Amino acid sequence: MQPINIKPLTGLRFLAASWVVLFHYWPKLATPWVAPLVQKGYLGVELFFVLSGFILCHVYLDAFGERRFSYGGFLWARLARIYPLHLATLLGVGAMALAAGAAGYPVDKSVLAWSSLPANLTLTQAWGLAPEAGWNHPSWSISAEWFAYLNFPLCAGLAWSLRRRPYLATASALALLFGLYALFPRLAGFPLDEATIAWGALRIVPCFAYGAAIYLVWRSNLIATRAMAASGAVFFGALVVLVSALSAADVMIVTLFGPLILCLAGLTSTGSRLGSGAVFVYLGEISFAVYMVCIPWSLVFVNVMVRVLHTPNKQLPITAWVIMLIGVPALAAAAHHLVERPARAAMRAWADSWAARDDRRRGNILA
Repeated sequence: MQPINIKPLTGLRFLAASWVVLFHYWPKLATPWVAPLVQKGYLGVELFFVLSGFILCHVYLDAFGERRFSYGGFLWARLARIYPLHLATLLGVGAMALAAGAAGYPVDKSVLAWSSLPANLTLTQAWGLAPEAGWNHPSWSISAEWFAYLNFPLCAGLAWSLRRRPYLATASALALLFGLYALFPRLAGFPLDEATIAWGALRIVPCFAYGAAIYLVWRSNLIATRAMAASGAVFFGALVVLVSALSAADVMIVTLFGPLILCLAGLTSTGSRLGSGAVFVYLGEISFAVYMVCIPWSLVFVNVMVRVLHTPNKQLPITAWVIMLIGVPALAAAAHHLVERPARAAMRAWADSWAARDDRRRGNILA
């Protein structure tokens, strides 16, 4: 039986990606106004991580517990989801940097970090295997996701064992979250939510576990009515915005992602259509592309505008900045339809053809 499509969570992914984009783009705007909500935009990555734990358990946990889970098939499906666009943006950044250098434009040497290329190609740049940040830097979080995918059987085993004790699972995940946020700075010298190529793989662990625990709460039918789901989604969504705008502790904001996701998922399980509009869902579907193209696009746009407008410190006037911002979803939609979807479909078709060939071989042997 196919798991239900929780459309409000698809749309939430776009909001998470947009939060990250604003975080990266705000310093390019020529304004003295500091927006605390935007300054917390790096936590959009944590929101992605919590969502990932929830969704993967939603799709695969029952199959895992009932021993219908194919680890190889799971990894191939996840690789088909993230790798083609990662490779395309990595090659795109490299091509742009080489072209700019050949044309005589200065290129930051960290962009073409050749020593980090093998780690970027193998999605291990967030595992401490990349000597320096470079290429399409946001892809560190995709490397962290790959780490979580490889270790999914461990997470699924724990979640399955606690499936009838969702609140114990949630309490345990929160203890891990708060514990790591408190302990990590003492060991590493910087906060956990600043980990990227250094300790980035660890950064996903408490969030992914928290998302898995929230999934167990959701399947326990805690959210019983449409009114409860809708009011909870509005309340916790507003609360996330408020505490972020007030610059609350990061771990408190990440904690609020759990009940927000729970209530949004509850909209679907209670039959509500709120948050399931076609436009909102489509934006969610291109959210991965939004995240992956935002830095390459800003590198091109800002450098062109600096030469056209002669703006100091690579800061843009509001009109140019808005054009750059609007360009992100347009470019993401193109990347989604031209690269992400067809490459994913091709990789899944290869897997199906390999499986069919193996079936035929087994049939011939048995015959």
